[in-house]
Amino acid sequence: MSETLDGPLPAAAAIAAPVDDGARHPATGRPAGRAEIAVLMAASTMPILGAVLLSPVLPTLQRAFAGTPGVDALAPLVLTAPALMIALLAPFAGRVVDAVGRKRLLVGALAVYAVVGTAPVFLDSLPAILATRIGVGITEAAIMTCCTTLLADYSAGARRAKLFGLQTIVTTLAATVFFGLGGALGSSDWRTPFWLYLVGLPLAALAARLLWTPTAPVRTGTDSALPPLPWRPMLLPLGVTLVGGVVFYTPIVELSFVLDGLGVTETAAIGGFAALASLATAAGAASFPRFVARGPRFLLPAAFGLAGLGLLVMGLAPVVPIAVLGAVIASAGTGLMLPSLLTWVVSQLSFAERGRGTGRWTAALFLGEFLCPLLVIALSGALSGIGVAVAVVGALAVLLAVVVRQLRLA
Repeated sequence: MSETLDGPLPAAAAIAAPVDDGARHPATGRPAGRAEIAVLMAASTMPILGAVLLSPVLPTLQRAFAGTPGVDALAPLVLTAPALMIALLAPFAGRVVDAVGRKRLLVGALAVYAVVGTAPVFLDSLPAILATRIGVGITEAAIMTCCTTLLADYSAGARRAKLFGLQTIVTTLAATVFFGLGGALGSSDWRTPFWLYLVGLPLAALAARLLWTPTAPVRTGTDSALPPLPWRPMLLPLGVTLVGGVVFYTPIVELSFVLDGLGVTETAAIGGFAALASLATAAGAASFPRFVARGPRFLLPAAFGLAGLGLLVMGLAPVVPIAVLGAVIASAGTGLMLPSLLTWVVSQLSFAERGRGTGRWTAALFLGEFLCPLLVIALSGALSGIGVAVAVVGALAVLLAVVVRQLRLA
């Protein structure tokens, strides 16, 4: 049994379906192949490019606009504004996906992404650069929603599980590569890394050439409008995903601060430890297909429990090796967490609901990521230390693991 375009299977069946099937090309009748999947994986890294590429050059950019009023507040927004836009606009992108089609929106978003992404190369105003970064976030909301929705369209059952796990692996490894590229390209001029956004243009061309939108069920008469998206069944998955976004981003953002507090100040050393944690995230995602048949009632407690335990160790570590070990454990848990959360949501959605459902899941995840540093800063101020704040997030993750285990999940 496999999912049809007319409606979803029950969640457990959709996750554990033995047949690796999905939508087929409306003209040729063939399933999606490696070329289509490769394009979607590459396009999925574009929001990651926007999130990490500029991190190494942010201090240089801030100094370049030192005379701009409010520069201390505006400069960090250059980095974080796209994530906030994804959180705010992904649900709307999901509705457009369901209404006008996946491929058309993805191709257009990739092309505009390249234009607004490279615009700061030619701009001499920090507010104008910030405006282009908002534009980048708008396009990233569409790109991420389209890519994830098409991956779900093109697959079902075990194959879908493998693709969601692969998507997490690819984006995690891409974050490591983009961070290094941003530092290397920005060593001479803070504007140089922005040229990398031009990769959106060849990706748009490849998407236009290789991708296809599955044929939706025909809706006529009073049924021509999009069917309503069931909110109530999605509230729990979206709420857990929101917390998951906080937990996922904590080791990424806070590891450098924890290491700094333990006396590690060399950028190269911090980068090496961050890369090790990134590899652990990829390893956690790679393990997902092996356990996916056990369902969310096993996967989610395991992922949150592992991530929470790692954050507790990382936050309370007295020495550097233990802090790094905690970051590795936490990252392995978050690597398992993302595809588990996504599969939990997608398995409950029909073809006509999938774009909007995926958009809301994306919004919840990125809202959690946006709130993460704000929450940790507030906790560190109240509890006197970044390490203790990280440990509190870890305790929250462990508590959520226990709560989710007690729930009756499909």
